[in-house]
Amino acid sequence: MKLTYKATFRAACTGYIVQAIVNNLAPLLFIAFQDGFGLSRLQITSIITVNFLLQLGVDLVCAGFIDRIGYRAAAVLSMVMAAAGLVCMGVLPYALPDAYAGLMIAVFLNALGGGLLEVIISPIVEALPGESKSGSMALLHASYCWGCVLVILLSTGYFVLFGVENWRWLPMLWAAVPAVNLIFFLLVPMRSLLAEDEVQTPLLSLFKDGAFWVLFIMMVCAGASEQGMSQWSSLFAETGLQVSKTLGDLLGPCLFAVLMGAGRTFFGRDRGIPLPAAIGASAVLCAASYLITVFSPWPLVSLLGCGVCGLSVAIFWPGTFSLAAEKFPRGGTALFAILALGGDLGCSFGPSVVGWVSNAAGGALQPGLFAAAAFPLVMLAMLLLSKRKKAAADAVRK
Repeated sequence: MKLTYKATFRAACTGYIVQAIVNNLAPLLFIAFQDGFGLSRLQITSIITVNFLLQLGVDLVCAGFIDRIGYRAAAVLSMVMAAAGLVCMGVLPYALPDAYAGLMIAVFLNALGGGLLEVIISPIVEALPGESKSGSMALLHASYCWGCVLVILLSTGYFVLFGVENWRWLPMLWAAVPAVNLIFFLLVPMRSLLAEDEVQTPLLSLFKDGAFWVLFIMMVCAGASEQGMSQWSSLFAETGLQVSKTLGDLLGPCLFAVLMGAGRTFFGRDRGIPLPAAIGASAVLCAASYLITVFSPWPLVSLLGCGVCGLSVAIFWPGTFSLAAEKFPRGGTALFAILALGGDLGCSFGPSVVGWVSNAAGGALQPGLFAAAAFPLVMLAMLLLSKRKKAAADAVRK
């Protein structure tokens, strides 16, 4: 049976589910890491930081060589790395004398796979035939959210059935997803992002364009706004709001992912809402959700703030990608790679800021989350700056 481009899109969506696994499984295990291996808050923070910093490094390197090895080879390699990292997460902390070192090796492999995924999945989908590019991009990124929901719900079910103390088998079960998807990446048809007669815009030309840097900063803020809440919401619910792990996971990161996925699915249906307006309104809602989470005296309202934050960041990442593809139609894979670098920089910086500020404040997470409310406000400022630049350019052309 010959596979079609629909199968390519499904494989790409599954690739983002793998991304959701490698980014969100470890945070669900932070309490287990603390209790079982005696890891400190700073060591837990370093797991998040190293994961996204390594993904950032992969993004940077990939800007120069992905087109040489091709999308297919890169996609298969990403699945191999992700599967290996998940298996190592369950094996190495118990096999090595230093459990923390074993976890960091697993994080290293997962980050390599996740970094490759971040660079290639969006260009693969952008190159597919079809008219509604922004809609396809939103639906693609929605699959990441639904992957988060699956990770949280199925992992929570595992903890209920087998106990958190038996967590080590869970990453190895999740490794089956990338192991199967790599077979599909070997078989599905793929297209190049640029036509044979098109010349990719040089990176130096992008770097000289102020509009590119506005988009880059928006990607940084998108990643920071999203992961600043997502990576810490489970631990915040358990330690800051004093709710059970099951309730904290379901009403914290799970509600966050559900509403983020719903938002992306909504925009993916081509509602005709202008992207800049949607991103601007979402930035205001995002800042408000952080403040609700921090200052509400009622735990359930704080958890609701976590969830609303997921809805508010839904359009940030795919929307900025779509704006960039529209602004730089010949940017090619390098454009997506550098923007993904910005997003991963934010994914590392955002949760790290929350961790650093919280540690300086004596361990409470509220001060760190309050500091993270600055990220969506910076995104709003960049959007307004972009709008002013566009209006000025239009006036000059007239």
